[in-house]
Amino acid sequence: MPLAKLDPIDRQILAELQADGRMTNVELARRVGISAPPCLRRVRALEEAGLIRGYHADVDARALGFEVQVFAMVSLNRQAESDLSAFEAQAREWPLVRECHMLNGEIDFILKCVAPDLSTFQSFLTGQLTSAENVASVKTSLVIRGAKDEPGVPFDVLEDRLAVEA
Repeated sequence: MPLAKLDPIDRQILAELQADGRMTNVELARRVGISAPPCLRRVRALEEAGLIRGYHADVDARALGFEVQVFAMVSLNRQAESDLSAFEAQAREWPLVRECHMLNGEIDFILKCVAPDLSTFQSFLTGQLTSAENVASVKTSLVIRGAKDEPGVPFDVLEDRLAVEA
């Protein structure tokens, strides 16, 4: 479903669910100003179109004992598509890797990793990441504290852009 096919109600549904994915369909319908049955049909259409990829709880990693968060910048020896895809597949298998993004520039990938302690991360780093096939180098940065962790997209920016284009 391309952006052009999303009407203001669809965009409001997305914004509301991004802010609170646990609300009932009745509450969502009330917030967007439509009745529950068409609201549910719209949500299902947004899910089928891939605009809603899932519903997740925002868990507190530190409260669960994951005290260490690290960004790992990975450079590969070869950047052929097969090599990039192979690394992505490997990264998906590592439980400590929570995000993996391919970049342009000097580094090929940035990984967001969590671990219960520094020794667990160090074991992962030396035993799996740096020794993985095609990995040329890894630079790491330990997170001291986070200032912002906002999922999704800024719907107010989208609405402002659409208003200018109209």
